[in-house]
Amino acid sequence: METHKEKILKVCNEVCKNTLMETLDISFIDVGENFLLAKMPVTSKVYQPDGVLHGGATVALAESVGSAATYIFMDQNKYMIRGLEINANHVKSVKDGFVYAKASIIHKGRTTQLWEIKVTNEAGDLVSLCKLTTIALPKQ
Repeated sequence: METHKEKILKVCNEVCKNTLMETLDISFIDVGENFLLAKMPVTSKVYQPDGVLHGGATVALAESVGSAATYIFMDQNKYMIRGLEINANHVKSVKDGFVYAKASIIHKGRTTQLWEIKVTNEAGDLVSLCKLTTIALPKQ
């Protein structure tokens, strides 16, 4: 029997089909009371011209995990989630392996949410620190 955690991760991964998340091979791997964790392989598909992880791919990973986290922590039947603002500080290069993005809630308001997303390499070193603001808009 599937646990609640497994159901959440299954839904997060299923909605990625035919999206940018599938193109980048992003997968959701863990969820807790106030966080969501995803991973992305670092291959030539996400390189910048000099052979390291592209900052734009890193930001796409961060926004994907932060938006998905808002989606699972809000009532999906009542709200649609949109990103308002994202910023990123890239501090380390990655050439291969996986990067992991952990979105942790800073502020969970009824309308706006603020997430910190730490992107790390396989050794746990910080690659990028991102901040995402999302908005929950009532479905019409």
